[in-house]
Amino acid sequence: MSLKTLTLYPEYRSDRRDLISDFYLPCLRQTRLYNRAVGYFSSSSLLAVAQGLTGLVRSGGRMRLVASPDLTPEDAAAIQQGLQQRDQVIAGVISRSLAEFEQVAQDRLACLAWLLSQGVLEIKLAIPNNLGQLGIYHEKLGIFEDEEGNRVAFTGSVNESQRAWVTNFECIDVFCSWQEGEQERTERKRQHFQRLWENNTPKVEVLDFPEAAAKSLLKYRPSEPPLYEPASQPRSRVKEQGGGYQVNPSTPSLKVSLRPLQEEALTAWQEKGYRGILAMATGAGKTITALGGAVQLQGVELIIIGVPTNELVQQWADQLDQRTTLPSPILAQGKAELWAEPLFRKLRLLNRGDYKRKPVVVIGNYGELSKPRVGTLIDDAGGLPPRSLLIADEVHTTGARGYQRLLREDFGYRLGLSATPLRAHDEEGTGVVLDYFGGVVYEFSLQQAIEAGILCEYDYFVYITELEETEHQRFQQLTAKLGRLLHSQDEEAKEQAQQVAIQRAKIVKAAGAKLGTLQEIIADFPPQRAMIYCADIDQATAVSGQLARSGVRVARYSSAESNRHHLLQEFAAGRLDGLVAVKCLDEGVDVPAASQAVILASDGSQRQFIQRRGRILRFAPQKSVATLIDVLVVPPLEGEEVQLIESELKRVGHFVQSARNKSHAILTLAEALALYGITYSDFL
Repeated sequence: MSLKTLTLYPEYRSDRRDLISDFYLPCLRQTRLYNRAVGYFSSSSLLAVAQGLTGLVRSGGRMRLVASPDLTPEDAAAIQQGLQQRDQVIAGVISRSLAEFEQVAQDRLACLAWLLSQGVLEIKLAIPNNLGQLGIYHEKLGIFEDEEGNRVAFTGSVNESQRAWVTNFECIDVFCSWQEGEQERTERKRQHFQRLWENNTPKVEVLDFPEAAAKSLLKYRPSEPPLYEPASQPRSRVKEQGGGYQVNPSTPSLKVSLRPLQEEALTAWQEKGYRGILAMATGAGKTITALGGAVQLQGVELIIIGVPTNELVQQWADQLDQRTTLPSPILAQGKAELWAEPLFRKLRLLNRGDYKRKPVVVIGNYGELSKPRVGTLIDDAGGLPPRSLLIADEVHTTGARGYQRLLREDFGYRLGLSATPLRAHDEEGTGVVLDYFGGVVYEFSLQQAIEAGILCEYDYFVYITELEETEHQRFQQLTAKLGRLLHSQDEEAKEQAQQVAIQRAKIVKAAGAKLGTLQEIIADFPPQRAMIYCADIDQATAVSGQLARSGVRVARYSSAESNRHHLLQEFAAGRLDGLVAVKCLDEGVDVPAASQAVILASDGSQRQFIQRRGRILRFAPQKSVATLIDVLVVPPLEGEEVQLIESELKRVGHFVQSARNKSHAILTLAEALALYGITYSDFL
């Protein structure tokens, strides 16, 4: 746990960055001691103090807060005139705040109570000596400190309140103790706080948190530590037809706050009649955005969430349980008799108006949900209720012919999610998806996510390998055959052309020289939490064996493995150096620990290589920059077919554009590819 692993900027301003998600929470996750001095104490500041402090619980850290009581003129006069004991007056102020909490934030009170009772959070109150002028202690200072003694200090306009961090336009300046020229200023800020905490600051008196107020708060203490980050809005909000939100305590709610970009995405979806596709980069929070949309839908009766794989079924179920108060879902996977009958019963009750615990939530893989028997079950139960929502994760998947059965017209609300919603080489399937969901209504690109600090930066390195002579000859033969078929007017010839194109692509993906290139790669970049992507199961098996013989701790990760969940756990714990995958890690699987990707093979699908890159760009402890390694196949030097690698060059051009080392990567590539007659314009 080290603050030095973070990419921090000298200034955070609300027009460029999200102060909470880009600065506040990342720093808290690396912190053992958080010192904070702010302008006032109020119910609002308590809400914001609670946000993110669960990270300190897990790391054994603590927070010290100094704030000014929000004193009324009557409170100040009473203290000044000695009419009441000071602690009693301040306790009264806090009690008024607690009365507000009892109405709107019981979950946060429980969180704060636990933190106080365990000594994770200490609060002191600062009062100016000259109360007659009704001034308040108004300093705004924060210092994060990690277990290595590194410190990040910040000052600026932001108070410790939900409105300040999320809603207001604010600006803070940041100083890091390990940065040259900033050590002295960071240390000075630390000393300022320490003198304040010890009540050694002139013109301000610092008092311990009143015992009476502490006892009032501790009555909310739960028996266990908080397991999730408390929400900014403890009760669900639903958008009214005329605009604005109303509080509805009877409907489900989120336990976490949405980022501004996620709120923007949902607003765009709402404005399109609760239909549309959110094209959001990996890491931008598609899952929590969709769950936020689900809980904001007033009166929704049924929510069906479709995903490509069983791993994602469980991932969504975990997120739903941890992040929302929605009812436990029916998991549509495995043996149908275990979930089909409960679903049928609940649908029947919904359609009769007899089911009270709304909504019913179903999470399933597309293979199960799109089976004809599921459609029959729904129809036999009386059809979908009028207020039914379909959430389609990796929405492009629903364009496959077999899965289109899930796209029923009686879903009144439709939400599609994908970083890459278009289907490769399938205009018809893409058209079905776009028409059904209402097109893309919101986009947030990978480049935007990197610039916003949501995803980490990456360095890009390309290794070039040649086709062997026999492979090259076979490639030329298939190219000639493909040309003849494409010029034919026969419908059957077009189908044959597709098969020939697949055979030709396999030659490039499974090029024999790639295993030799892999040895160069592991010598230059010893695998550390790496993902190695292969063409097929045979190549994955060969690569796994080669890496194991080189002393690299790896496991093959494919549909043939029954213990994939265990392998992900071993990988995340650092007991595996790498996972050798074919396609199972392409979409949706959350593995933030991954910091390297080696693309030995990729098909021509832009979606696939974008998804593969996305797997390594999530932030994780000890990780601020990822490494992307690509293997580019070229013809032998005497070959002339630049078209051999046209799809490969598209991938290279896409990856290099967003790389941290873009200039160096382009120059290196241009020099190496010039030998093959390939110029800048071929890949940029």
